[in-house]
Amino acid sequence: MKILLLGSGGREHALAWKLVQSTLCTGLFIAPGNAGTARCGVNVDLSPLDFEGLKLFCIRESVGMVVVGPEEPLVRGIVDFFAADPGLKAIPVIGPSAEGAQLEGSKAFSKKFMARHGIPTAAYREFSADNYVAGITYLQQHSLPVVLKADGLAAGKGVVICQSTIEAVAEFELMLQGNKFGEAGNKVVVEEFLSGIELSVFVLTDGKHFLTLPEAKDYKRVGEGDTGPNTGGMGAVSPVPFAAGEFMDKITDRIIVPTVKGLAAEGIGYKGFIFIGVIKVGDDPYVIEYNCRMGDPETEVVLPRLKNDLVELFLALGSETLEGQTIGQEERTACTIVAVSGGYPGSYSKGIPISGLDQLLPEGGDSIVFHAGTRAEGDAVLTNGGRVLCVTSFAETVYEAVDKSRDVLEKIYYEGIYYRRDIGFEFL
Repeated sequence: MKILLLGSGGREHALAWKLVQSTLCTGLFIAPGNAGTARCGVNVDLSPLDFEGLKLFCIRESVGMVVVGPEEPLVRGIVDFFAADPGLKAIPVIGPSAEGAQLEGSKAFSKKFMARHGIPTAAYREFSADNYVAGITYLQQHSLPVVLKADGLAAGKGVVICQSTIEAVAEFELMLQGNKFGEAGNKVVVEEFLSGIELSVFVLTDGKHFLTLPEAKDYKRVGEGDTGPNTGGMGAVSPVPFAAGEFMDKITDRIIVPTVKGLAAEGIGYKGFIFIGVIKVGDDPYVIEYNCRMGDPETEVVLPRLKNDLVELFLALGSETLEGQTIGQEERTACTIVAVSGGYPGSYSKGIPISGLDQLLPEGGDSIVFHAGTRAEGDAVLTNGGRVLCVTSFAETVYEAVDKSRDVLEKIYYEGIYYRRDIGFEFL
């Protein structure tokens, strides 16, 4: 089977790396891909949002499956587009319908969904330009800190935790009247702040049944010790030491089961990944957010730990036979450390040559280099984004896995390279 994978980041390189391990995959195309995915298959110069272009490509190349990496094509309805086209509807697209993708595409939608199905989450109110004054009054009376979330997709930057009322009112004004996040901020969710430790839980569902994949914990802050501004993610570890036994049972019973049942009860088409951002408050789990796809950089530790044939799991989604599958996991710890461009998450340069990649790595070794913001130019590999690449390593402990990834990164160089050396610090 020929497979088309959409996206260009580290998540997509990890997906490509895993997909081509399957004997069911006879060819892999990645649109648009990066310098790393080019080593797994054929990069195609197509945007994941060019649905008509993707249609023509799938027909011409006899593509048998489409795997969607990023969220935006899902929110814009790529699954519905394929399902409605007579020439495409037989091709399984891994991901939810546009309605299902609203779990990520609209914070207000996901909050209402959780309320309808009794799923634990922070208390909230939503506001728009129509009730702006009421929102100001609400914020002036709200306990601190308080969380403000742009309702729509904001490239992972639409959440602000405010420590003072003055800051909260100023951010609220910037979102609703200053167009800080564009259309994504036309509606703002004001949320109670929950104090605890976070983890990412990943579920694969065929709409009726589900499998829980290895969990992970990612690190958003750019600085060591979780300081500085938020980023798309500076690293991740899996498994998460505190996510076991009774606590994971609570996540399954209180969050995963009612989420999957709720989607089915409401007739919402969902065949793909559900990423559940969970916070542990005391001994209880609460949902921070849903995403409708795998996370990045969590994918870079979750998929290496997954022992299953990923294509086989995806085929089970289409036939709604996921119930007959079981998940196999690598018992060792995986850690990934992300190397970023100088200046990230602010302004940064692109097109900087990367050296040291060709001395890596023995096949079957304990470390894997996944590309994110890279592009090939002849024999050279250049930076092409804020998050450039990441190194995932296996070991018996978090400390050893982090150490292995750092050792590999010390052999890679480009001007301005930066990475956190303390990923997993609270478990070291």
